[in-house]
Order: sequence, then C-alpha cells, then structure tokens
Amino acid sequence: MRGATRMGEIAPFHVMELMARARALEAQGRDIIHMEVGEPDFPTPRPIIDTAQRFIAGGQVFYTHALGLPQLREAIADFYATRYGITVDPGRIVVTAGASGALMLGLGALISPGDEWLLSDPGYPCNRHFVRLLEGVPRSLDVDATTDFQPTVEKVGASWTAKTQGLLVASPSNPTGTLIDPALLARLWQAVHARGGALIVDEIYHGLTYGIDARTALEISDEIIIINSFSKYFGMTGWRLGWLVVPPHLVRDVEKLAQNLYIAPSTPAQHAALAAFAPETIAILESRRNEFQARRDLLLPGLKKLGFHIGSEPQGAFYIYANIGDLDKDSHALAEKLIEQTGVAATPGLDFGINAPERHMRFAYTVAAEKLAIGLERMERHFGA
Repeated sequence: MRGATRMGEIAPFHVMELMARARALEAQGRDIIHMEVGEPDFPTPRPIIDTAQRFIAGGQVFYTHALGLPQLREAIADFYATRYGITVDPGRIVVTAGASGALMLGLGALISPGDEWLLSDPGYPCNRHFVRLLEGVPRSLDVDATTDFQPTVEKVGASWTAKTQGLLVASPSNPTGTLIDPALLARLWQAVHARGGALIVDEIYHGLTYGIDARTALEISDEIIIINSFSKYFGMTGWRLGWLVVPPHLVRDVEKLAQNLYIAPSTPAQHAALAAFAPETIAILESRRNEFQARRDLLLPGLKKLGFHIGSEPQGAFYIYANIGDLDKDSHALAEKLIEQTGVAATPGLDFGINAPERHMRFAYTVAAEKLAIGLERMERHFGA
C-alpha cells in the first residue's frame, strides 16, 4: 500500500519525542520541570465542570447543529460585546472541535490546489501542515525580534505572488508571545484586501496578555476571519472546543465542511462552555492571568541572567522564545542536554519553522513559579552562570 505523497512534507511534532523522554525519566524516578508543554497546569474552572456534570446527568447528550449550540454562539457574541465593545452577529460564529478544527474549516473553505499562503516563521507548525494537507502551498515569512517576530506590510508585499491566496498571523503568537499592534494589523489587512486575498488572525491567546489588553481584528473588518479557542484563557484544553468567526458569505461553506468532517462539536463540551463566560468563571480566569504574569516576570530575567537572549519580550500567551547563540550552537542538542543532565524540558526551535531554528528555544511558563525557580537553579548550575 502506498501512502499519500503529501505526508513526506508534513513533519511530526518533534517536541513529542522530548516529552516521551521526559515521561521515561519520570518513570525512573527523575524529577522533570516541564517548560516544553503549551498547556496550562490549572484545572478547568469549577463552574464549567459543574455545568457539564449537570448536563451529562440529564442524559440528553445528542448532536447539536454543525455550526454549534445556538445558546453558545449567542454567548460568544455577547462576550465580544462585553470584552471588546463590538457587535458580532451570532450567525457568523461557528463553534468548532478545537481551534485546530476552526483553522481546518477556515482554510478548507478558502484553499484550492496550488494556492499559496503566507505564514510567519517562526510560527505554530500545524498552520503550514494544514495548508499542505489541503493541497495548498505554505510560504514562510522570515520574521525576527526586530519586528517582534511579526510580519511587516513590506515583507507581505514583497512575498505576494499571483498564486498567493492569503496571510495567516497570530496575536499573541506561539512560540514568541508577541502581539501585532492594531495599527499594523489594519495596514496588513489593507495590503491583503487590496490584492484580493484573505486574512486569518489566530486570537487563541486573547485574555492571556500582560500590561495590555489585546484588541480583536474584528474591530478592523468583518471580512477578517478569526480563530479562537476555549483551551488557553478558559482552561479547557482537553474539552477540544474552539470557535471561528467568518464573513456571512462563508458560513454555508464552513457549515458543509463541519457536517462532513465531524458532524458537530462535542455536546457536553459546548454545554460546559456556557459557564465559561459567567462572572464567577471570569474572576477565576483573571486571577490565573495574574499568576501567568508573575511566572513570566520570574522566568524572563532568569533566562537572561543565564545567557539566553530575548530580543522581543512576550506580552501574551505563556511562552518565551529565546536565542541560545551564546550558550550552544544547536538548540536540539541543548534541549537533550538540559533534560538529561538537569531535568529541565524545553522545546527546541525545530518545531516552529525553518528560520534559524537551531538558534532558538521556547520556554513555556505553564508550571508553578516554584518549579520555574527550581528549573532556573538547575540551569544555572549547568551553565555555571
């Protein structure tokens, strides 16, 4: 049996091998400080769990509409009104099987074979793999600390070809935690729109910003496609629930894709998420945001003291993207040394693209401050800082 040729261009998550090694070391009794995992250590907020339990106990766990539970779509629209002060028609909101499902639906409704999509590099690896899976062509936009690891209008213009269909950006981004200034995002939209292209903005880390409140791209245009998630700010990673906001003319196409790909999102997860916007839940989430900021403010100077160079400091998400050039020549080799010799797990740049991955590592502050401090102490001994 011959596999699909496209699979040769779809890379695995290299960090999974590191995580497997971490688990093996833990099974041997080693203590591992996990800074490689992009998953918060906080449990799902209690009001969400209680709502899910009450719903499941009722036994009426059936399919919902492919576009999502109407009450949840309305609740998301209300959230945009409350948090951002804008009106979003619930009919444009699509509840999805995670943010990955949202990205697949959005790209699936737009990509024809051979279409090129511009993607920031470094960036979230699944973006380019989804484009390839849909027979599109991912094109990397090399970005660095001088532009906060975000694309410029000039770079987009220079990279646009007759085959280019759109631009996908993230704010805050993974792996860098940087935001796109609203004025720059507006100019990026103008540049894309003028060329007849589409703009997708990944906003899954909204709510997890520090010293600044992120503004949604929907303030700029209703034609911009938005990806969001209940995983990060709302602490519902394992529930696999996200959402997509699309222009009216794409709703039917997205609906057809959702019907065929997964019928409907998880019904218990959707009912649970109705409690995600309750005042008592938001209070819990905001206290966690404060804790994430405290963790960042501990880890950031600690890494700098060790010799890591952070050219653009993160304002959101829970990642620090660090240049290792003064410490090692190969981030993958350094990641292996750290986990084996110090019990600290961090992600080498290889997972995030082809733009100098050997010189960068991502550290996630998704574990308690006490563990981060232990990790810093271990690395200090390792580097002799």
